[in-house]
Amino acid sequence: MAQLRVPITSLDHIQGDENATVTLVEYGDYECPHCAAAQPILEQIQAHFGNRLRLVYRHFPMVEIHPHAGAAAEAAEFAGDHGAFWQMHRAIFANQHRLNVPLLISLAANLKLSPIDLRDALASDKFAAKVRDDFIGGVRSGVNGTPTFFVNGIRHDSPYGVATLSSAIDQVILGAAA
Repeated sequence: MAQLRVPITSLDHIQGDENATVTLVEYGDYECPHCAAAQPILEQIQAHFGNRLRLVYRHFPMVEIHPHAGAAAEAAEFAGDHGAFWQMHRAIFANQHRLNVPLLISLAANLKLSPIDLRDALASDKFAAKVRDDFIGGVRSGVNGTPTFFVNGIRHDSPYGVATLSSAIDQVILGAAA
């Protein structure tokens, strides 16, 4: 059973109460169709569990098969640097079918972020180290595909993936209440 090897820090992108019973960590790739399909399910899970769940997103761009995933992750980091990570995160997944650098720049402009600053950040690899650190942490934790989820630090290994996350979270909450 694989465990999360890199602790959650203030450098992570987190939604939810830090004292939540369950922390769900997702390693994802913005160009992965399975990651995009998981997003509405994750929103339902968040709504269902409320303040009992904390969601953490980490980058795992598989650039060998998804050539725009690295730039998308860096664009999300750029947005995060301006307090708009989750807005960019949702916008990238919503537009995944046409993902490219001009789209990322357009999405930044739609979020009232400087398209020129994003272009310069991508050209200079300003956020590449953060994306690489997330990726390396994923590898150390046994991630080899996306999306990969960890429920309270334990990899969620299920042939049905995201569809069984709710029951896994329920089990942890029930265990904590016992």
